[in-house]
Amino acid sequence: MTPISLAHLTVLDLPPPRMIRLAAELGYDRVGLRLIRVTDTTPGYALHADPAALRDTRAALDATGITVNDIEFVRLTPEFRPEALLPFLDAGAALGARHVICAPYDPDLARLSDNLAALHRLARPFGLTCALEFFPWTNVPGLSAARDVVERTGIADVGILIDTLHFDRSASALADLEGLPPARLPFLHLCDAAVHPPYSTEDLLHTGRAERLPPGSGQIDLPAILSRLPPQVPVALEVPMSALQAEKGSRAVAARALDGARRLLRAAGRA
Repeated sequence: MTPISLAHLTVLDLPPPRMIRLAAELGYDRVGLRLIRVTDTTPGYALHADPAALRDTRAALDATGITVNDIEFVRLTPEFRPEALLPFLDAGAALGARHVICAPYDPDLARLSDNLAALHRLARPFGLTCALEFFPWTNVPGLSAARDVVERTGIADVGILIDTLHFDRSASALADLEGLPPARLPFLHLCDAAVHPPYSTEDLLHTGRAERLPPGSGQIDLPAILSRLPPQVPVALEVPMSALQAEKGSRAVAARALDGARRLLRAAGRA
């Protein structure tokens, strides 16, 4: 059975202990936790700076059996210093997290690769590996560019995080998925959306951050993507739906995302 994780962006209003309990009640296997905020107007839950909150989160994991798939969100900028993230990595280890999601915000791709490699080496003793996520509005806009960056690190298990929304809205092609070593694919961000190119940067950001669709509810060719990935790749549901959240709450969003994913995975023979 494919492990299914609840990504924090899907229910970003919930602090980690509440999110973990909700994930368990609905039948998720894992969660991804946003410990570092992405924008000035959205939350991050800095457990590495709050020992009481870290203890409460660890207690929720122990009580429910939920595990932590990933912690996020690390921006690799020109000013990036990996040592500054030691408390963040230590919190990840305390939570039993598997991966660190990294984002490319450096125009110097050689320096980006070097910083990614440095963070990965620093994270390894904490039981963590790094995965670089690509975004169409950055200078690592698609899968091919992300593969170049991670391969330049010279480290076999530095991962690439494929988000099906960003894959569809970038220059990536299905053929780009073929031949990727399994070690480069630690997990998949799974969601759906309407397909109506071309997209402005505003379109890309709004859909990505606020209004996606549950798997199987849009026009992205998710079966074609899944068919080109190794069968054991876990999925994380990153499906923010702000209108539904405002109307019915985060539980309804997480439940609808999970229902869509289960139906899609069953049809793909991955349930």
